[in-house]
Amino acid sequence: MAPLRRLRLCLCLCLPLLLPTTTAAPAPAPAPRIDWAACRSLSRELSRLVATLKEPHRILEETHLSEEDPKNWPPRIRCSDACDPSTLDTNNTRCLRRILQGLQHYRDLLSSDIFTARRLPLLEAALDQLLGLVQQEHGRPPRHPMAPSEAWAHPLLQRLALQRLQSFAAIMSRIFTHSASPR
Repeated sequence: MAPLRRLRLCLCLCLPLLLPTTTAAPAPAPAPRIDWAACRSLSRELSRLVATLKEPHRILEETHLSEEDPKNWPPRIRCSDACDPSTLDTNNTRCLRRILQGLQHYRDLLSSDIFTARRLPLLEAALDQLLGLVQQEHGRPPRHPMAPSEAWAHPLLQRLALQRLQSFAAIMSRIFTHSASPR
C-alpha cells in the first residue's frame, strides 16, 4: 500500500512539471470606442452645410436627376446593414462599415475632377472629421478612384452627388443621434 501512495504522491508532484506551462496572455487592448456624440454633431453639421449650398446654375435647381446605371450608385444604407435601433444597441459593426464606405465615397467624389472648378472645403473638412472618428474602429476601406468625366457634365454630376450626399447625411445623422442618446 505504501508504494502506491508514493506513486500517487510522485505523480501529483511531477505531473505539473510534465505538463506544458501556460503563461497568461496579455489582455487585448480595448478597441477604441466611437464618440457617438461627436459623430452626431458632425453629421448634423454636414447636413446643414449641404442644405445651405447654393446651386450656381439656376436651371439645375428645378431639374430632378436620376441615374439608371445601378453599378455606379454610391453606397447606400440598406435594411441589411443593421442600422435599426435594436441592432445598433447590440452590434453596430455592419452599419458603421456601410457609413464608412459612404463617407469615403463622398470624400473621394469631392476630390475628383467633378469638383475641380467648385471646391467645397467646408464639406471636405466635415467629411474628413467624420471619417477620422469612424475609422478609429474600422480602418480605412479600399478606395475606388472616380472615373474621369466630361467637363460639360460636371454641373449635373455635382448636383446629383450633392443631392445624394444630403440624403446620406440625413440618414447617417439619425443613426448617430440614436446611438448618442442616453439609455
